[in-house]
Order: sequence, then C-alpha cells, then structure tokens
Amino acid sequence: MNLQAQIEILEQLALIDAELRELNDEYQREKEQLSVKRKKLSELGDRSSASRSGIQEMERLRGELLTELRQMSHQMERSRERLSRSRNERESNAAQREVEEMRKLMRDRELEADKIAGLIEQARTDMDATETERSTLDAALGASAGETESRLSEVEAALQTKGVARELLVGKVPPTVYRRYELIRKKRGSALAHTERGKCSACHMMVSPAAYQQLQRATELSQCASCNRLMYYRAAVAPEGTDGAGQTRAS
Repeated sequence: MNLQAQIEILEQLALIDAELRELNDEYQREKEQLSVKRKKLSELGDRSSASRSGIQEMERLRGELLTELRQMSHQMERSRERLSRSRNERESNAAQREVEEMRKLMRDRELEADKIAGLIEQARTDMDATETERSTLDAALGASAGETESRLSEVEAALQTKGVARELLVGKVPPTVYRRYELIRKKRGSALAHTERGKCSACHMMVSPAAYQQLQRATELSQCASCNRLMYYRAAVAPEGTDGAGQTRAS
C-alpha cells in the first residue's frame, strides 16, 4: 500500500475516532445528567421520609408530655386540697411547697411541649418544601426521561455502527502504522495531523525546514517533533484567482 492510500485511510479513521469521541462524550454526559436527577429524586424522597418519621417521633414525645401535664394537673388539685385542709403551720408549709414544686414542674413541661410544637411546625414546613421540590423534579424527570433514554439509544446505535466502520478501516491499515496511531491517539486524543505551510495542524508549532522538505517528498509518514502526532504534507489550496505562490493571475 502506497503512502497516499495509507493517509486517506488514516484520515477516515481519524474522522471516525473524532465522531466516536464526541458520541461517547454525549452518551456519558446524558447518562450522568439522568443519573444525577434520579439520585436527587431519591435523596429528596429519603429526606421526606426522614422528616415524616421525625415528626411522628416528636408528636409522640409531645403527646407524652401533655399526658404527664394532665396527671400533674390532677396532682396539683389534690395538693391544693391538702393545703386548704391543713390544720397547722407545718402541714400548710409542706402543702405549699408541694404546690410550688408541682407548679414549677408543670411550667417546665409546658415549655418543653411548646418547644416541640414549634419544632414540629418547622419540620412540617421543611417537609412540604421538600415534597414540592420532589414533585417538581419528578414531573420534569418524567417529561424528559423518555426523550433522554431515546437519545441514549440513538447514540448507542451510532456508536455501534461507527465501531463496525472503524474495524473495517483498521483492517486496511498496516499493523505497524496502526500500533503507532493507537499509541498516539490514547495519549493525545487524536493521532493524525497535517502541514500545509510548515505548521502542525494539531499543535500549531512550526516544523523544521528539513522535516518540512521530507514531508513534501511524501515518502513515509513522519511525526511532529512537538506533539508526536503522525504527520503528512497536504498541498495548500490556492485561493481562487491566484497562483500557487499566492500571486494574483493576470487577466
């Protein structure tokens, strides 16, 4: 196989590799975005469930405090009765202390119950906000998931088709050339470059005069001294109305 035939196949191969890279990037991007949304939806669901469980636990604690307050209220009534029936100063002082202690305990329990009620209200507000966010995301995901899944299927099919086309091209490339191509592609992302006027089309560095002359002779594939990509000479296309040296042709 002559050099020109190799270059033409490598150009096709480089084009397919660029398309495959773009398709793979799109596939990963679409898949990641879908995964992120689903993960967020799951996290919101977990947060909502945790809030609901927390509210139930706080309501249980508040219920116990209210039950304890009712019991204390009955006990307070009994203490007041004893105070009213006290027969001497000693009994009166003891009953009074009992009433004061019970009043303090009841006040503490009321404060705790009120605090828990505030926490429950805040937790319900947060849970409602979470549920709203989750519903909004769920609706958006439901609307876009089908389209995203369809696009992923299209990209997968394109990847498979281009993969087959790539294998056919690889079979036409001399093994030694293909090995060089693959080593460079895996390192650089792309493996092929050309030069028209002494500059590498990939890294844009100037090629040495000696190397440029060798490329012009087109006897073998060379490599850019700067980026190591396989390089070949491509004759510059003169603008319409000029000669190859860039001079305007006479009318």
